[in-house]
Amino acid sequence: MKTATRTHAEASHRRAADVAAKPQGNGVRRSVNDALERLAHLAAHWSSSSAGFALALGVVVCWLAVGPLLGYSDSWQLFINTGTTIITFLMVFLIQRSQSKDALAIQLKLDEIVAALAGASNRLVAVEDLSESELAELQERYEALSRRASHLANRGVPLSVDAPARAKRRNGEHRKRRTNS
Repeated sequence: MKTATRTHAEASHRRAADVAAKPQGNGVRRSVNDALERLAHLAAHWSSSSAGFALALGVVVCWLAVGPLLGYSDSWQLFINTGTTIITFLMVFLIQRSQSKDALAIQLKLDEIVAALAGASNRLVAVEDLSESELAELQERYEALSRRASHLANRGVPLSVDAPARAKRRNGEHRKRRTNS
């Protein structure tokens, strides 16, 4: 299983490297994509800064201050409603893009760690590809592992989700050796 899983992890890392190295089409399309990526990065960085918050707060305070001068008219309300709707619409895509990129980067790092650790359950490499029922089953195994770990604390016993399967294999091999002797 380790070989197959490590092969899967290596393929996952190769795919990520291929995506990073792959040209995005013709020069114009790539430059537009690069420009949009830089813009999204700057907007995400700026909007999460103190200056971004201060600007948003300033706009709302100015809007509130102008309200009495305009008699709290429909146009006054429409101005803030339209502005906040447009900004919210754009921020949804910006946040989704940032979260997707971060999640992919974190997943690749975790895949690398799991694939590199001796004794780790390699079934966790590419765990994001499992179905919800498979994830629930895996979660149950980790909860059982946690309960076992609390009972075996400070005994130096290695624990893994795969430990029961390994123990069964070892016991089966041990019985075969005893019966063959």
